Amino acid sequence: MKRGGFLAAAVVIAATAFSVWDAELNLSDISDIGNSFDFLERLWPLDFSMVTHSLKETLLTVEIAFLGTISALVLALPLAFLGARNTTTHRSVYTGVRTLLTFLRSVPELVLALIFVPTFGLEPLTVIVALFLHNTAVLGKLLAELVEAADPGPQEAVASTGARRLLVSLYGILPQIFPNLLSHYFYRFEVGVRSSLLFGAIGAGGIGDVLFLHFKTFEYSAMAVDILMIMVLIWVLDYAGAYFRAKVI
Repeated sequence: MKRGGFLAAAVVIAATAFSVWDAELNLSDISDIGNSFDFLERLWPLDFSMVTHSLKETLLTVEIAFLGTISALVLALPLAFLGARNTTTHRSVYTGVRTLLTFLRSVPELVLALIFVPTFGLEPLTVIVALFLHNTAVLGKLLAELVEAADPGPQEAVASTGARRLLVSLYGILPQIFPNLLSHYFYRFEVGVRSSLLFGAIGAGGIGDVLFLHFKTFEYSAMAVDILMIMVLIWVLDYAGAYFRAKVI
Protein backbone atom coordinates (compact mmCIF):
# COMPACT_ATOMS: atom_id res chain seq x y z
CA MET A 1 0.00 0.00 0.00
CA LYS A 2 1.29 3.42 -0.90
CA ARG A 3 2.02 6.09 1.68
CA GLY A 4 -1.15 7.95 0.72
CA GLY A 5 -3.19 4.82 1.41
CA PHE A 6 -1.71 4.42 4.89
CA LEU A 7 -2.39 8.08 5.62
CA ALA A 8 -6.01 7.78 4.47
CA ALA A 9 -6.52 4.65 6.58
CA ALA A 10 -5.03 6.39 9.61
CA VAL A 11 -7.34 9.37 9.14
CA VAL A 12 -10.41 7.11 8.88
CA ILE A 13 -9.42 5.14 11.99
CA ALA A 14 -8.72 8.32 13.95
CA ALA A 15 -12.01 9.89 12.84
CA THR A 16 -13.91 6.73 13.82
CA ALA A 17 -12.29 6.58 17.24
CA PHE A 18 -12.95 10.26 17.89
CA SER A 19 -16.59 9.94 16.79
CA VAL A 20 -17.17 6.99 19.13
CA TRP A 21 -15.56 8.90 22.00
CA ASP A 22 -17.27 12.23 21.34
CA ALA A 23 -20.70 10.61 20.91
CA GLU A 24 -20.14 8.84 24.25
CA LEU A 25 -21.10 5.47 22.82
CA ASN A 26 -21.17 2.75 25.44
CA LEU A 27 -20.99 -0.73 23.94
CA SER A 28 -22.02 -2.22 27.30
CA ASP A 29 -25.54 -0.93 26.63
CA ILE A 30 -26.00 -3.80 24.19
CA SER A 31 -26.50 -6.02 27.22
CA ASP A 32 -30.03 -4.59 27.40
CA ILE A 33 -30.89 -5.94 23.94
CA GLY A 34 -33.30 -8.30 25.64
CA ASN A 35 -35.66 -5.38 26.23
CA SER A 36 -36.04 -5.00 22.48
CA PHE A 37 -36.94 -8.67 22.11
CA ASP A 38 -39.51 -8.29 24.89
CA PHE A 39 -41.00 -5.35 23.00
CA LEU A 40 -41.21 -7.40 19.79
CA GLU A 41 -43.09 -10.13 21.67
CA ARG A 42 -45.76 -7.59 22.64
CA LEU A 43 -46.54 -6.99 18.96
CA TRP A 44 -48.12 -10.43 18.74
CA PRO A 45 -50.93 -11.32 18.07
CA LEU A 46 -51.77 -8.77 15.41
CA ASP A 47 -54.84 -6.60 16.02
CA PHE A 48 -56.71 -5.92 12.78
CA SER A 49 -59.62 -4.09 14.40
CA MET A 50 -58.28 -0.71 13.19
CA VAL A 51 -57.07 -1.89 9.79
CA THR A 52 -59.65 0.15 7.85
CA HIS A 53 -58.50 3.37 9.49
CA SER A 54 -54.86 2.41 8.97
CA LEU A 55 -55.50 1.75 5.28
CA LYS A 56 -57.11 5.18 4.94
CA GLU A 57 -54.11 6.84 6.60
CA THR A 58 -51.71 4.85 4.42
CA LEU A 59 -53.50 6.19 1.35
CA LEU A 60 -53.23 9.70 2.82
CA THR A 61 -49.47 9.23 3.16
CA VAL A 62 -49.20 8.30 -0.53
CA GLU A 63 -51.42 11.23 -1.52
CA ILE A 64 -49.28 13.69 0.46
CA ALA A 65 -46.10 12.42 -1.21
CA PHE A 66 -47.70 12.47 -4.66
CA LEU A 67 -49.06 16.01 -4.38
CA GLY A 68 -45.80 17.33 -2.98
CA THR A 69 -43.61 15.72 -5.64
CA ILE A 70 -45.79 16.09 -8.74
CA SER A 71 -46.26 19.81 -8.08
CA ALA A 72 -42.50 20.04 -7.59
CA LEU A 73 -41.93 18.38 -10.97
CA VAL A 74 -44.27 20.85 -12.69
CA LEU A 75 -42.23 23.80 -11.40
CA ALA A 76 -38.82 22.11 -11.61
CA LEU A 77 -39.08 21.42 -15.35
CA PRO A 78 -39.19 25.06 -16.54
CA LEU A 79 -36.65 26.01 -13.87
CA ALA A 80 -34.35 23.31 -15.23
CA PHE A 81 -34.36 24.88 -18.70
CA LEU A 82 -33.73 28.31 -17.19
CA GLY A 83 -30.97 26.88 -15.03
CA ALA A 84 -29.14 25.05 -17.84
CA ARG A 85 -26.29 26.79 -19.66
CA ASN A 86 -27.42 25.70 -23.10
CA THR A 87 -31.04 26.83 -22.78
CA THR A 88 -31.10 29.75 -20.33
CA THR A 89 -32.23 33.12 -21.61
CA HIS A 90 -29.43 35.07 -19.90
CA ARG A 91 -26.42 34.46 -17.71
CA SER A 92 -28.03 36.32 -14.81
CA VAL A 93 -31.12 34.12 -15.09
CA TYR A 94 -28.93 31.02 -14.96
CA THR A 95 -27.12 32.30 -11.87
CA GLY A 96 -30.35 33.32 -10.14
CA VAL A 97 -32.10 30.01 -10.77
CA ARG A 98 -29.10 27.95 -9.70
CA THR A 99 -28.71 30.03 -6.53
CA LEU A 100 -32.39 29.56 -5.68
CA LEU A 101 -32.22 25.81 -6.25
CA THR A 102 -29.07 25.50 -4.16
CA PHE A 103 -30.63 27.47 -1.31
CA LEU A 104 -33.85 25.43 -1.23
CA ARG A 105 -31.92 22.17 -1.56
CA SER A 106 -29.76 23.09 1.44
CA VAL A 107 -32.80 23.44 3.71
CA PRO A 108 -33.98 20.04 5.04
CA GLU A 109 -37.62 19.13 4.56
CA LEU A 110 -38.14 19.03 8.33
CA VAL A 111 -36.96 22.63 8.68
CA LEU A 112 -39.23 23.72 5.83
CA ALA A 113 -42.16 22.00 7.52
CA LEU A 114 -41.41 23.72 10.84
CA ILE A 115 -41.38 27.09 9.06
CA PHE A 116 -44.92 26.52 7.79
CA VAL A 117 -46.38 24.98 10.96
CA PRO A 118 -47.38 28.44 12.30
CA THR A 119 -49.24 29.05 9.02
CA PHE A 120 -50.94 25.71 8.34
CA GLY A 121 -50.55 23.88 11.66
CA LEU A 122 -49.66 20.19 11.90
CA GLU A 123 -51.68 19.32 8.82
CA PRO A 124 -50.97 17.39 5.59
CA LEU A 125 -50.70 20.71 3.73
CA THR A 126 -47.61 21.57 5.78
CA VAL A 127 -45.89 18.39 4.61
CA ILE A 128 -47.01 18.91 1.01
CA VAL A 129 -45.51 22.41 0.94
CA ALA A 130 -42.25 21.19 2.49
CA LEU A 131 -41.97 18.34 -0.02
CA PHE A 132 -42.88 20.70 -2.85
CA LEU A 133 -40.15 23.23 -2.07
CA HIS A 134 -37.39 20.73 -1.36
CA ASN A 135 -38.15 18.48 -4.33
CA THR A 136 -38.46 21.46 -6.67
CA ALA A 137 -34.84 22.24 -5.85
CA VAL A 138 -33.64 18.63 -6.10
CA LEU A 139 -35.48 17.85 -9.34
CA GLY A 140 -34.58 21.26 -10.78
CA LYS A 141 -30.88 20.54 -10.36
CA LEU A 142 -31.11 16.98 -11.67
CA LEU A 143 -33.15 17.97 -14.71
CA ALA A 144 -30.91 20.96 -15.48
CA GLU A 145 -27.96 18.58 -15.66
CA LEU A 146 -29.92 16.36 -18.05
CA VAL A 147 -30.74 19.36 -20.24
CA GLU A 148 -27.07 20.38 -20.37
CA ALA A 149 -26.05 16.84 -21.31
CA ALA A 150 -28.65 16.51 -24.09
CA ASP A 151 -27.38 15.66 -27.58
CA PRO A 152 -27.21 18.90 -29.62
CA GLY A 153 -28.03 17.03 -32.86
CA PRO A 154 -31.82 16.90 -32.43
CA GLN A 155 -31.79 20.49 -31.18
CA GLU A 156 -29.98 21.67 -34.29
CA ALA A 157 -32.40 19.72 -36.49
CA VAL A 158 -35.41 21.42 -34.89
CA ALA A 159 -33.71 24.84 -34.97
CA SER A 160 -32.93 24.42 -38.68
CA THR A 161 -36.66 24.55 -39.40
CA GLY A 162 -36.80 28.07 -38.00
CA ALA A 163 -38.39 26.99 -34.73
CA ARG A 164 -38.14 29.28 -31.73
CA ARG A 165 -36.21 28.49 -28.56
CA LEU A 166 -39.29 27.07 -26.80
CA LEU A 167 -40.02 24.62 -29.61
CA VAL A 168 -36.37 23.58 -29.74
CA SER A 169 -36.57 22.74 -26.04
CA LEU A 170 -39.89 20.91 -26.41
CA TYR A 171 -39.00 18.83 -29.45
CA GLY A 172 -35.20 18.74 -29.40
CA ILE A 173 -34.44 18.25 -25.71
CA LEU A 174 -37.51 17.06 -23.78
CA PRO A 175 -37.89 13.74 -25.67
CA GLN A 176 -34.23 12.98 -24.91
CA ILE A 177 -34.46 13.59 -21.17
CA PHE A 178 -37.98 12.22 -20.64
CA PRO A 179 -36.98 8.66 -19.61
CA ASN A 180 -34.47 9.93 -17.04
CA LEU A 181 -36.97 12.59 -15.95
CA LEU A 182 -39.46 9.86 -15.05
CA SER A 183 -36.74 7.86 -13.33
CA HIS A 184 -35.76 10.81 -11.17
CA TYR A 185 -39.39 11.56 -10.37
CA PHE A 186 -40.23 8.02 -9.27
CA TYR A 187 -37.20 8.01 -7.00
CA ARG A 188 -38.15 11.34 -5.42
CA PHE A 189 -41.71 10.07 -4.99
CA GLU A 190 -40.42 7.06 -3.07
CA VAL A 191 -38.31 9.35 -0.90
CA GLY A 192 -41.34 11.59 -0.41
CA VAL A 193 -43.39 8.68 0.94
CA ARG A 194 -40.65 7.86 3.45
CA SER A 195 -40.46 11.51 4.48
CA SER A 196 -44.24 11.62 4.88
CA LEU A 197 -44.02 8.68 7.28
CA LEU A 198 -41.60 10.61 9.47
CA PHE A 199 -43.70 13.78 9.35
CA GLY A 200 -46.70 11.71 10.36
CA ALA A 201 -44.87 10.66 13.52
CA ILE A 202 -44.88 14.29 14.69
CA GLY A 203 -48.60 14.67 14.11
CA ALA A 204 -48.94 15.77 10.48
CA GLY A 205 -51.26 12.93 9.49
CA GLY A 206 -50.84 9.69 7.62
CA ILE A 207 -49.90 6.19 8.71
CA GLY A 208 -46.88 7.53 10.61
CA ASP A 209 -49.26 9.49 12.83
CA VAL A 210 -51.34 6.38 13.53
CA LEU A 211 -48.23 4.32 14.23
CA PHE A 212 -46.92 6.78 16.81
CA LEU A 213 -50.38 7.11 18.40
CA HIS A 214 -50.62 3.35 18.89
CA PHE A 215 -47.11 3.37 20.35
CA LYS A 216 -47.96 6.11 22.86
CA THR A 217 -51.16 4.36 23.94
CA PHE A 218 -49.41 0.97 24.29
CA GLU A 219 -51.57 -0.60 21.58
CA TYR A 220 -48.68 -2.68 20.33
CA SER A 221 -50.76 -5.28 18.50
CA ALA A 222 -52.41 -2.54 16.43
CA MET A 223 -49.01 -0.93 15.97
CA ALA A 224 -47.74 -4.20 14.49
CA VAL A 225 -50.40 -3.95 11.78
CA ASP A 226 -49.27 -0.39 11.04
CA ILE A 227 -45.68 -1.59 10.68
CA LEU A 228 -46.79 -4.39 8.38
CA MET A 229 -48.71 -1.96 6.18
CA ILE A 230 -45.72 0.38 5.99
CA MET A 231 -43.48 -2.51 4.96
CA VAL A 232 -45.93 -3.57 2.25
CA LEU A 233 -46.27 0.03 1.05
CA ILE A 234 -42.50 0.49 0.76
CA TRP A 235 -42.16 -2.86 -1.02
CA VAL A 236 -44.91 -1.98 -3.52
CA LEU A 237 -43.38 1.44 -4.20
CA ASP A 238 -39.90 -0.02 -4.68
CA TYR A 239 -41.24 -2.65 -7.07
CA ALA A 240 -43.44 -0.20 -8.98
CA GLY A 241 -40.62 2.34 -9.24
CA ALA A 242 -38.19 -0.28 -10.53
CA TYR A 243 -40.79 -1.55 -13.01
CA PHE A 244 -41.55 1.87 -14.48
CA ARG A 245 -37.89 2.85 -14.60
CA ALA A 246 -37.13 -0.35 -16.51
CA LYS A 247 -39.94 0.42 -18.95
CA VAL A 248 -38.92 3.99 -19.75
CA ILE A 249 -35.12 3.72 -19.78
